[in-house]
Amino acid sequence: MTRPRILVADDHRMLAEGLRSLLEPAYELVEIVQDGRGLVEAAVRLQPDVIVADITMPLLNGLDAVEQLRRLGCQAKVVFLTMHKDPLYAARALRAGASGFVLKHSASAELLTAIHEALAGRTYVTPAIADLLDRLPDPAPDSDVPLTRRQREVLQLVAEGHTAKEVAKLLYISTRTAEGHKVQIMKLLGARSTADLVQCAIRHGLIAPA
Repeated sequence: MTRPRILVADDHRMLAEGLRSLLEPAYELVEIVQDGRGLVEAAVRLQPDVIVADITMPLLNGLDAVEQLRRLGCQAKVVFLTMHKDPLYAARALRAGASGFVLKHSASAELLTAIHEALAGRTYVTPAIADLLDRLPDPAPDSDVPLTRRQREVLQLVAEGHTAKEVAKLLYISTRTAEGHKVQIMKLLGARSTADLVQCAIRHGLIAPA
């Protein structure tokens, strides 16, 4: 009997490797990647049945990576495994097409259940988050300041310390366009410096606090 194929995306290598022993008795772990851009590439190439991904990852966060995959036609079920307890992240994850939202400290008890539910066409959210999710307004806001997909990508890369030239290369745009995005983002967020942008990126869940 063919086992369902799983792709894991998490920049904490030890945690990702720890998932191997949890998953491999029942599933085929096809690859472990460590950033959101690697996730997009691997998912398109491998076409897994399930993606288990963190939200906060280098180069491209998990939520935006999954939104990209959906636009590319990837039909893999997605279960987010994250430290983020804010139900707003769960709301956005479900809107992006995720089938599961599990907190990392609950992984050993809940991840296999979430994957099973996802493969069966159902949704699983860590109970504590699910209770809070029910209390959110409908629709729940993505953030206090709406940013476009491209602006979120640029904000994350700038906050991670990438230069405009590096941002341009990663996003296949000109350096001038990358610089223009940064200026517009600073205006939208009321940021006066790159340090302010870093704090904004943390608030938006694009990068983890240092």
